Amino acid sequence: MRITNKMMTNNALYNINGNKNLMSALEQQYSSGKKITKPSDDPIVAVRALKFRTNLSELNQYYEKNIPDALAWMDVTESALKTVNSIITSMNTYCNQGANDYPTAEDRDAIATNLEQLKGQLYQEGNTNYAGRYVFSGYKTDTSLVFNEATTNLKYEITEPLSADSIDRISTIVNSVDLDKYDPTALDTWDDTVPSKVERYRLKLSYTDVSAETIKLSYTTKDGTVVTDPVINTISVTDEMAYRPAAGTINFIPETGELILADDLYETFRTATDIKAEYVKDSFDINDLRPEHYFNCTVTDTADPAAEPVTYTKSDQQIQYEVNFNQKLTINTQGSDAFTTGIGRMIDEIINAVNAVKAVEDNMAEVDKMLEDTTITTDQRAKLESIKEQLKSEFTLKTAMMTEAFQRGITVTEQEQETLNVATADLGGRYKRLQLTESRLSDQQVDFEDLLSQNEDADLVDTIIKYSAAETVYNSSLSAASKLVQTSLLDFL
Repeated sequence: MRITNKMMTNNALYNINGNKNLMSALEQQYSSGKKITKPSDDPIVAVRALKFRTNLSELNQYYEKNIPDALAWMDVTESALKTVNSIITSMNTYCNQGANDYPTAEDRDAIATNLEQLKGQLYQEGNTNYAGRYVFSGYKTDTSLVFNEATTNLKYEITEPLSADSIDRISTIVNSVDLDKYDPTALDTWDDTVPSKVERYRLKLSYTDVSAETIKLSYTTKDGTVVTDPVINTISVTDEMAYRPAAGTINFIPETGELILADDLYETFRTATDIKAEYVKDSFDINDLRPEHYFNCTVTDTADPAAEPVTYTKSDQQIQYEVNFNQKLTINTQGSDAFTTGIGRMIDEIINAVNAVKAVEDNMAEVDKMLEDTTITTDQRAKLESIKEQLKSEFTLKTAMMTEAFQRGITVTEQEQETLNVATADLGGRYKRLQLTESRLSDQQVDFEDLLSQNEDADLVDTIIKYSAAETVYNSSLSAASKLVQTSLLDFL
């Protein structure tokens, strides 16, 4: 085969260009620190890089964003639950003082005032929010757990499930002394009946001041009979018969939200199931729990007649964060699992019992003041002494009822703490799981970054050595080519 000068020159240029390309590739690796700059450089490395980068991006989303946000939400929730636990502990202490220490009038007033303040603070903790989202409201993170102000424009039609276990026996006073009825000119009209105590069974709704005549009650008896229309008499709390229902009937007291059972109905309700009360409430005070977080209900805005009623169904509303590949974790604690209406109702009853005792003390002081009047007649003085004895009997009875209220407060606060402890323990368990996931993701993040580096990053020491060798070869090819092109056939003609 004949080798021409042009062929030799072309081969030399081809080799020089190949060596130059190799130097360029090594220079690219050296300057960029990467093995490849485009997929065609090494398709296998490119495919692995895409997979590693996708996985690392997901890990970073979980580890750097989702998990910190979830931990912050749960930290806020845990802090609120700890505060509530502290408040309930204080309530329990005050109830113990009221039940056991025979407090003076000033002490009772102080205890009642402190309990009322603690009640307000307890429910305000239910409005705890994280980044503008209420943490105890389930999916309704834009709706507070309790009313922040008195509200009269919302009418709630509530269906509240009741339980036979919630039936309790309470005491009340009948034939209370009404000093306003004392007429010194008509002593014979005074009722000399001594106040007495009656005990009744009751079911208690979650709200007071319920709209009158709206109550409906249904239940299933022990033998499976569904009762939808028991005899219910709506009666004011001021009526002497409020706590004395006729046989076979139920007295509904809308002001206190109580269903007073006749004694012959107790056994029926004690063994009943699926007890439900339906009623309407259209006025709420500050710190009242919003019904939509606790019950099936329909709410109508009476201030906007054109607005459609909104129906809420009580359900398990778990807010879940994706914290790992195909792993979700519930981060929220629902208000209904940590706060109940029972403790608020209990505080109201204690305050009412304390005020009732105070009212009797005021009446006794008023009678003493009347007896100090030297102008009253002998008959009037005798009648006032008789009234004073009536008041003493009433004071003894109402003091005992106040003690019972404090004792119920002890029981209720202990039950509330048990409920709260369960919710706190559940939150703590989920928090620990999240921390373990965070630790695992931290290790995985390091592993994936290492794998990505091994796949993509160039070995700088090896690259420098290869670059130096390529530079030597390139210079050698240039030197050889320079000698090759110095002579040609023309030099010999």
